[in-house]
Amino acid sequence: MIPRRKPVSPEAEQKFAADQALAARFDELLAEARVAEQELRDAEAANVPLTERYRLAKRLDAALTAAMRAAYAAERVTIGPLGYEDRIYRRKARATPPVRVWSAEAERLLTLRESHQLTGIPRVPRTPAAGGSDELAPGFQPARTGTVTTR
Repeated sequence: MIPRRKPVSPEAEQKFAADQALAARFDELLAEARVAEQELRDAEAANVPLTERYRLAKRLDAALTAAMRAAYAAERVTIGPLGYEDRIYRRKARATPPVRVWSAEAERLLTLRESHQLTGIPRVPRTPAAGGSDELAPGFQPARTGTVTTR
């Protein structure tokens, strides 16, 4: 006797549909990441101000994140809706060549994103407060009880 497979729950179907929508945008999101990277590289070559390079670096980070999430969604879509609930089914499906392709792409984008976060986002110097660093907080009244000595 062959046991019947569990039916897919409505929650898994909803997750699967959401992942299908995100995975369908993968090529578009990857193209956005490539454009953002090229803009950042052009800005670095032109030596634009640090604040503009920071903005472009954050844009690249967001684009890489979106593309990476779409790749992971494509991996889950390739596995199928049963993979959301059945860990054995998911584990076996992850060993198939189509899923491995998406896993490798998602991991590549994750590595690119982490590398960019560690080394590609420039540090922007903080701007000082309007009144300077000697200004006290509003409403603060120092106590006038004599001198204070520290030892």
